[in-house]
Amino acid sequence: MNILVVTGSPRKGGNTEILADAFAQAAKESGHEVTVRKLSRLKVGPCLACEHCFTHDGVCVQNDDMNEILQDVHKADMLVLASPIYWFDISAQIKCFIDRMYACAKTGFHITSAAMLLDSGSPGVYNAAQAQLKDICDYLKWENKGAFTAPGMVEKGSIYQSAALAQVRTFAENL
Repeated sequence: MNILVVTGSPRKGGNTEILADAFAQAAKESGHEVTVRKLSRLKVGPCLACEHCFTHDGVCVQNDDMNEILQDVHKADMLVLASPIYWFDISAQIKCFIDRMYACAKTGFHITSAAMLLDSGSPGVYNAAQAQLKDICDYLKWENKGAFTAPGMVEKGSIYQSAALAQVRTFAENL
């Protein structure tokens, strides 16, 4: 399976990226092809709602890094969205990525399943993100592989003192 992992934390090398890297490594070791795109290192602007993509075979009018990521989207069998939870929902960066996938709406997706990797400072703050994953999967008829959650990530590197890295490896191995 070809898996695209997109991380949406603005913090380079933070808990979200560490979690996503552990997931990706375990998925690779399980025989999957994995591409990781870290939005903290890329420029992806918001959707302009111009619908240029609808008249140009899914090509976005904006000349930013999303055009390259869309090539990965077109090849992926599974999409994994990794995000910290900020104020009870996914980060603005990952939401921007989701909105820009609108460019594929007319041409369609090769993707057949999706999952989320979520971390937060507090437990019990994942409902909005999980609902969004459910709605995306229901609408696009993708298999919902679930959301892996890692609460207690208060500081950069907190993930190293938790069981989350071992648990996310198991999550990846059981795809």
